[in-house]
Amino acid sequence: MGFRLSEHKSIVLELSDGQIVQSKRFNQSSHCFIATKTETGLEVQANYCIGLDWIGTTGRSLYVEPKINSKTAKIFNALTDYEEGISRTDEDSNTIESNIRELDYLKMLLQITNVPESHSEIKDLVKIDWEAKPIEIEQKDDKLTPFLVVRYLQLLKSIVRKGLKKSYYKVQENLNNRVKGKILVGQHIKQNVFKNRFTNTYCEYQVFGEDHAENHFFKKVLQFASSYVENHKDIFGKNYQEIQHTINYCCPAFELISDQVNEYELKHIKHNPFYKDYVETLKIGSHILKKFAFNITHTTSQKVTTPPFWIDMPRLFELYIYSKMIEYNQTDKMEIHYQFSTYGNALDILVSKPNTQMVIDAKYKLHYQNGHLHEDIRQVAGYARLKKVREQLNVSDDKNIDCLIIYPDMENGISVLTLENIIQFRQEIKSYYKVFKLGVKLPWI
Repeated sequence: MGFRLSEHKSIVLELSDGQIVQSKRFNQSSHCFIATKTETGLEVQANYCIGLDWIGTTGRSLYVEPKINSKTAKIFNALTDYEEGISRTDEDSNTIESNIRELDYLKMLLQITNVPESHSEIKDLVKIDWEAKPIEIEQKDDKLTPFLVVRYLQLLKSIVRKGLKKSYYKVQENLNNRVKGKILVGQHIKQNVFKNRFTNTYCEYQVFGEDHAENHFFKKVLQFASSYVENHKDIFGKNYQEIQHTINYCCPAFELISDQVNEYELKHIKHNPFYKDYVETLKIGSHILKKFAFNITHTTSQKVTTPPFWIDMPRLFELYIYSKMIEYNQTDKMEIHYQFSTYGNALDILVSKPNTQMVIDAKYKLHYQNGHLHEDIRQVAGYARLKKVREQLNVSDDKNIDCLIIYPDMENGISVLTLENIIQFRQEIKSYYKVFKLGVKLPWI
């Protein structure tokens, strides 16, 4: 038996003797889920990640969907309300349910990967527990495979755009009236001596080209990804055409490449630092093949098993905002710094353009529609007082740097993140000096 939750909703479980459930962390800032003991049992609450996992040792699974409330902040208020001891009524819960929309997280991922600057920053977005027992779900509920497929295809598109890597690879061939490379004595005896082909020689030699082990692997995974996309168009919805375009863009580059994969060769590949995308693409590709148990017929199944996994939505949101800012500020993109680091601190986004300087923190919290969180404001204000930040912005006097918190707003948020629009539509948080907030619309299904 499994439980289905939206982000920041909770369930109460009754535990039997010997069953253990503990909160599970995703990283320093997010939990996969939070388990808290109450008078009635154990409350398990979804946090800032979406995914699927076992609930401790109960034998039950927890499935967290990418759904947020489109009109109110109540779902994202749940965690704050719990911390402040505020309870919600049934009427509040009914209002929440009526306004829920499912986030198009694939569209967000496509947006990020279509912008080279944000694409290069993608890391640690997903965690997969390959060692845990797989969980059986409906194909339509599988959020991991579409995520991996889209990520893989966008990486492959980047590789194809730059040109496939050429490398030396070994070729075995039965040559007529000539010798090349080294003679494979065993194969030569079997293929030629025993069959009275005395003019032939079975040789192994090296060739420099694209038909090597890594590209074989990429073509194999591309076939799996293409089959999956074609058989599950409804999962990708309005993103299907864009994904199919990416597949059509990649396929011609592999027309003359073999799809025969040699696992031994793959394990002993020496990665060229000039082709950084190859490392991540091989990793994601191996996840896809492992997900389908190396059997392409599994791409058509309606019931699937999947390992426990979690997708970090705050980081996805953060990268989405950065990609949008780069997309709409091409002439000023060198003045937009992502994860500006100093003394162990990393700012989400720092804008250093004169007369538009600001420290930006992307918060995946709808709470800001109706209020603000003092802890977040203290954090972004602290960033603005770092000496290295002030030096980057060339601020030598006592001037205060503008601070901005960007949050999701499905109803009244803006979509075009030009620096001019950010300045125009941001709202000042009245309790603080030069601290602003800005709602941004997210794509939804």
